[in-house]
Parts: sequence; structure tokens; C-alpha cells
Amino acid sequence: MTRTAARPKGFRRFERWLIGLVFAVMAFMLEKFVMRSVRKKGGGAEEEPAEEVTTVVSKGGEVDVDVDL
Repeated sequence: MTRTAARPKGFRRFERWLIGLVFAVMAFMLEKFVMRSVRKKGGGAEEEPAEEVTTVVSKGGEVDVDVDL
């Protein structure tokens, strides 16, 4: 025999709905703060390029490092 949980009633149903609403508002606000921070930083195509890439080639026990400056 499989036992299933009864559907929440009364205050419990309201509590679940309210918690869902609170979490949705928190997620919206967090996303808004993050997007504002990204815009203030000036993120986009104008960013400075990252440091040069260092290529490491390994042949057995020896490692050759090519550094292009």
C-alpha cells in the first residue's frame, strides 16, 4: 500500500504560498543588484584583454614553456 501526503490545508497552504512569494522577491532583488553592479563596472566589449596565454608542452619528463610577450 502506497501512502501519499495529504494536500496542505489552511494555514499550511498559505505559509507555502507566502514563502514562495518571498523567495521570488529575493531572487528578483538579487538579480537587480547584480545587474546594477555589472553596469556600474562597465562590463562589455571594452574590457581590457586578459593576460597573455602561456602554453605548456610536456614530452615525457621534460616540460617546455613558450612565453610570448
